[in-house]
Amino acid sequence: MIRFLIRRLISAAVIVTVVTAVVFQLFYALPRDPARAFCGRLCLPENLAILRHQMGMDLPVWQQFLVWIQGIFAGRDIPDIGRCEAPCFGYSFAKGEFIRETIVDRLPVTISLTAGAIIIILTVGVGAGMLAAARRGTWLDSVATSTSNVGGAMQIFFVGPLLVYVLSDTLGILPRPTYTDITASPGKWFVGLLIPWLALSIIFYANYTRLTRSMLLEQLGEDYVRTARAKGLSRRASFFRFAWRGAMIPIVTQVGIDLGVLLTGAVITESTFGFHGLGELTVQAFVNTDLPMLLGVTVIGAGAIVLANLVVDALYAVIDPRVRLA
Repeated sequence: MIRFLIRRLISAAVIVTVVTAVVFQLFYALPRDPARAFCGRLCLPENLAILRHQMGMDLPVWQQFLVWIQGIFAGRDIPDIGRCEAPCFGYSFAKGEFIRETIVDRLPVTISLTAGAIIIILTVGVGAGMLAAARRGTWLDSVATSTSNVGGAMQIFFVGPLLVYVLSDTLGILPRPTYTDITASPGKWFVGLLIPWLALSIIFYANYTRLTRSMLLEQLGEDYVRTARAKGLSRRASFFRFAWRGAMIPIVTQVGIDLGVLLTGAVITESTFGFHGLGELTVQAFVNTDLPMLLGVTVIGAGAIVLANLVVDALYAVIDPRVRLA
């Protein structure tokens, strides 16, 4: 198991490094010069040279990348700005602050949206799929399948405002979506995020309902499950002890995919509900040609997706011993 995890960690580190290098190189293919954009139209050549030196753009691209990587692990000094302690993602001249501070300030919003939504999605989606498989052919199966098809056809920019209008503006059951720091008030944090969580769960739970139902029905038809039933094992025991364990790997795989989708799709979700997270920060950085900020956010997103897949790989080894033995 330890060797399996070490191999996955090495693989994850290589992937993050390659993604960072590719993204860093692609940013310099943009037609706009970020130094000139920050300096303004009436910028004097000597002021532009000073700004390019502060941004490190007077160095070759490969050297700029090495300096940037060094900053993440050991920190670095930014000319005329000061010391940026590790992990240092650089300095945003558009915002006038270190990128790490901005990301740390915005990250809890995106994590709160993603974590709460995935919990509700798994609870509702997997639960509905298990119920549909256990009651195959009944009205419960039909209801679970039909509602999942409807939810899967919707989009966040439609479901979000609709839930706000119905649950908040019309019925007054829940307050309008707002983000409150969980350390300041856990109750307000929870209530303010309920509508966004419900909107995301309506859209994403459909995949888990259909996937859980199909995988459980497939496992229930396997020879080893029928043999266990023939030897006297109850339907409930065979369902949870054998069929459920065999159906878990595809579900865990889907969780790893959707975590990445929820994190990278935060741009639309946060725009829909007016939250100030990494999604909004990404849009602002792109509009302002804030390459250091855009690079920092992109690397954080890539790292989160790689980490999610690393956790999924570890769960594979826990669920199925054949994975780690291979």
